[in-house]
Amino acid sequence: MLETVLHIFKTKDLRKKIFFVLGMLVVFRLAAIIPVPGVDLERLKTFFEGNQFFGLLNIFSGGALNNLSIVMLGVGPYITALIIMQLLTMVFPRLKELYQGEGEQGRQKFNQYIRIITIPLAALQGYGLLALLQSQNVIDRLGIFSLITNLSVIIAGTMFLMWIGELISEKKIGNGVSLIIFAGIIAGIPTALKQFFFNYDPSMIPMLVVFLIVTVIVIGGVVFINDSQRNIPVSYAKRVRGSKMYGGVSTYLPLKVNQAGVIPIIFAISILLFPQMIGNFMQMSANDTMRNIGISLASFFQAGGFMYGALYFLLVVIFTYFYTAVTFDTKQIAENVQKQGGFIPGIRPGNSTAEFLHRVMNRITLAGALSLGLIAILPFIIQYFTGMTTLTIGGTALLIVVSVALDTMKQIKAQLVMHEYERF
Repeated sequence: MLETVLHIFKTKDLRKKIFFVLGMLVVFRLAAIIPVPGVDLERLKTFFEGNQFFGLLNIFSGGALNNLSIVMLGVGPYITALIIMQLLTMVFPRLKELYQGEGEQGRQKFNQYIRIITIPLAALQGYGLLALLQSQNVIDRLGIFSLITNLSVIIAGTMFLMWIGELISEKKIGNGVSLIIFAGIIAGIPTALKQFFFNYDPSMIPMLVVFLIVTVIVIGGVVFINDSQRNIPVSYAKRVRGSKMYGGVSTYLPLKVNQAGVIPIIFAISILLFPQMIGNFMQMSANDTMRNIGISLASFFQAGGFMYGALYFLLVVIFTYFYTAVTFDTKQIAENVQKQGGFIPGIRPGNSTAEFLHRVMNRITLAGALSLGLIAILPFIIQYFTGMTTLTIGGTALLIVVSVALDTMKQIKAQLVMHEYERF
């Protein structure tokens, strides 16, 4: 490992990319500590300590929500816009063709639509969040001018983070949005360790042991699922061109058990946050019926409850299949294999190959989706048996951290291999 790290920093181009990514993450963390005007940080801290919903929401802001910073929404509106656009590809064939069938230019246009949708979503989420915090007396009542000013700052902060995320993604050193979430989670570790050592008590040892066991299980499970793949053998027919013969070799097509990575987790929690947010808004109503409905809705989707865990598991499974279907086009892969003169032994080229790949992908995705869903709700299971509520947020964060770290390391290693080939 030490040799690999030294090799990374000896490679000038890769070293520059890594320092650029680290620099962008530092810029994000600097923006995350600048609060919007008129915030009482003590009242804000007290409010967040007693609210699990905002604890989960804080994960997707990259840790920028707990001090109501200028980037308080983080990449949440961008993720919501991405979910909406990818859902629309299932409804409108033209959007799917734009995303998958028109190459790089089509994907750029698709991404531009996502950026445009992010702006109204950021305005809506920002207004809702400010209104909720005002109703809870966390921030002072805002006049029209102050409200417009704060909303403008919040929208600008979201677009700024989206831009940083895209700059990071362009460097091929991990996914920019995922790395921003990753940086926000990692930034909270020193504070958590400080609190643990200051509040240490021998009675906490059983909880610490359980937490360490869960951590090892989650890390091992995520690594196992992310690295598992089914290799489909592919043979290439011999072809004669001029005086030379090409082909006649055998290779394999790797199908990952978890093709979607950590995206289903992000999608699932983003969806689960909406009912809780609606319930919190309804609780502010002057109408008793609306207020009671809001209380029931918020408690029904309370993080750590049975219904929340069941829906979380189901959504992770559904989104794993959905994202795999969007990103892994079996017809396109079958066409590419056929164009290159390849075939799967015992399977006809063309539609038969696409159907075979689709069938195999569905089977292995089932194992990946169930495993990912089980890892996602494992902290809730531990909470049910032990009563430790701190694991619900920690488990989700740990799942994201491990998945993002694995994906980033794979991309760095791939760039190292490409550099070696170019030098050779």
